[in-house]
Amino acid sequence: MSPKRIVKLSPPPKTAAGLRSIQSVAYSLWEETHIGRGVKTLLKLNQPKGVDCPSCAWPDPDPEEVSKIAEYCENGAKAIVWESTYKRLDAAFFRQYSVKDLLEKSDHWLEKQGRLTQPMVLKENDSHYSPISWEDAFAFIAEKLNGLPTPDHALFYTSGRTSNEAAFLYQSFVRQFGTNNLPDCSNMCHEASGKALSETLGIGKASVTLADIPEADLMLVLGQNPGTNAPRMLTYLEKLKKNGGKLIMVNPLPETGLIQFRNPQKPWEWVGKPTIIHDLHLQVTLNGDLALLKALLKLLLEADARGEKKVFDHAFIQKQTSGYEDLVRHLHSTDLQELIDASGVPEEKIREAADLLASSKKIIIAWAMGITQHRNAENTIREIVNILLVKGSIGKKGAGTLPVRGHSNVQGDRTMGIWEKMPDSFLDRLGAAFSFNPPRHHGVGAVGAVEAMLSGKARVFFGMGGNFALAAPDTGKVFQGLQQCDLTVQVSTKLNRSHLIHGQTAVILPCLGRTEKDVSPSGPQWVSTEDTAGRVRMSQGDLEPASDQLKSEVAIVCGLARAVLGTENPTDWEGMAVDYDRIRDKIEEVIPGFEQYNQRARIPGGFYLPNGAREGTFHTVDQKAKITVNPLPQYSAPKTPFTLMTIRSHDQFNTTVYGYNDRYRGISNSREVVMMHPDDMQEYGCKSGDLVKLTSFFDGEQRVLEGFQVIPYAISKGCLAVYFPEGNVLIALGNRSDESHCPASKYVEVHLEIMKA
Repeated sequence: MSPKRIVKLSPPPKTAAGLRSIQSVAYSLWEETHIGRGVKTLLKLNQPKGVDCPSCAWPDPDPEEVSKIAEYCENGAKAIVWESTYKRLDAAFFRQYSVKDLLEKSDHWLEKQGRLTQPMVLKENDSHYSPISWEDAFAFIAEKLNGLPTPDHALFYTSGRTSNEAAFLYQSFVRQFGTNNLPDCSNMCHEASGKALSETLGIGKASVTLADIPEADLMLVLGQNPGTNAPRMLTYLEKLKKNGGKLIMVNPLPETGLIQFRNPQKPWEWVGKPTIIHDLHLQVTLNGDLALLKALLKLLLEADARGEKKVFDHAFIQKQTSGYEDLVRHLHSTDLQELIDASGVPEEKIREAADLLASSKKIIIAWAMGITQHRNAENTIREIVNILLVKGSIGKKGAGTLPVRGHSNVQGDRTMGIWEKMPDSFLDRLGAAFSFNPPRHHGVGAVGAVEAMLSGKARVFFGMGGNFALAAPDTGKVFQGLQQCDLTVQVSTKLNRSHLIHGQTAVILPCLGRTEKDVSPSGPQWVSTEDTAGRVRMSQGDLEPASDQLKSEVAIVCGLARAVLGTENPTDWEGMAVDYDRIRDKIEEVIPGFEQYNQRARIPGGFYLPNGAREGTFHTVDQKAKITVNPLPQYSAPKTPFTLMTIRSHDQFNTTVYGYNDRYRGISNSREVVMMHPDDMQEYGCKSGDLVKLTSFFDGEQRVLEGFQVIPYAISKGCLAVYFPEGNVLIALGNRSDESHCPASKYVEVHLEIMKA
């Protein structure tokens, strides 16, 4: 057996961004689109009244600070180029390629074929997709939905890139149809953050703004790789460092983006000494974060008890929090050496980190999926909150929580009601605004959606963007579930695997990209999004649509809603489809914080939503922030030789793969690799390039990934890493967080076996 593509290795660079980022963007422009078309949009990207980047949700600077040349990162530029490509995928393409043919192509190849240009249908037993009119597509879907035994037999998935306006109408339509089955990508990434933060601070969002970062004395970045997943974050980490702030990196891998940085917006920084980003790297073992945080708290408590310096903010603790005494008793009962051993970090480095925490007054802690995608994710996040609370680092400038959301409007979608468990207060207002009685029983999230399809309790899957077939865990079961559906529908801009793993019948509804002009009979329209910091801003595309047969997401939702709900439904779907101000009026009516929505969103830079934790007010039962006791997991010791995590490469965004060059890790030409510590390779007799078989065991079943090349990498010993989404095949549906059911993609117990050539 030989690999499909031979991996090429080079030493990882020591510095992120700089000239090579610009060269990478230029090559993407040349390869995918007309240079003038691409540059035109890049000049408007993340500008006031411009286009909000469809990539990550990192906040934009205040309007007066926005760069007029390049307020975007390398991966954001690639997302724009990918969307504005000159390549087109029309009916002739689908006549040429059967679904079977397309299944044999790589995911990279599928998306490189270009923009979808017209609605397509795959009827039962057909081998090829064929064109269908919008009217017939809506009627066909409506017939299937209205023929279900109950509305709960349908699933309505949402991708994070959906605008506020489309998401709000989508959830209203789904609830008027009669179900709360609204799984979304949050279920698979930051669901644990929302759960833990809401419980402890009264709001499930970040408590800091972009302007807070340079003001911090100390910032901890846990389980997050800014150089790849939120590159614009590096600009503000650079500002923090130049202001004298310190940064601690907590990650099982050393990541270039947290080591050194050259700002690509400042050519004078492309030579000479780069900015050194981190002061300390704590290389935890997989799932060692909670033990590390607890060890830090114990050391802080001991220092505070000695009275060496003002370590804890006791005035804040007494006035603003509850639960402190329980935490102190718990920390006294823990053994420091056991915590150190469980973290995988040397004691001297933990003590160094504790000293930095002890001497800092303004602390920000940022985290991403390296923290949320564990079975004990909620406990770890609550422990993050504990550190900030005992230090009094909530509700003040330069301090607070920063869960880094990974997709452009994933946070806005949740604010708009895309959640299977929206509270009754929201449903009451929604029902009053649209004159109906919303269903009250909870729906299913992403993992529950797969289980519902497998059990036959869900017969229709509707995807508003995204690539659910590859994004969800347990790939084999996801495929099986989708294929058992009567109908699968995908609203998309480009071809992906979810169009090929389909039900008995399937429909593709092509939509406008965020970069394109959205003109209705009443004139040009614009949409809005919410970023990681809770700021809402407008976005308006300026490119000619890839096809005159494309519809906006709003128009698709409105057309489908009318077809499904019938002419007797009182909602003005037609009016909202042509005038998005009417949608925003409804949002203002339903969701607190959106007063004068149409007026405030038109102001350059938009507006911030209310945030109690940022303002020092905690909307909990007793109006106090909760200090909590979070036991270590019972399953911290692996039952197998290795624990594995999935990671993203530098040249991808979520399931979209732009190429085969993970530049910051020195890995190119192949994604089918397993990263392994050199000492582990020697112990197990592995050589670089050997093909290996990985087997995970969970819930009495085994899952296999084979034919991947093992390569040496500076990962924590006993740990392995493979790329997402390729590694999803190893993640069981049941391997998920205890409270929010977020897939534990960062802790998969596996066996490794060298395969014979």
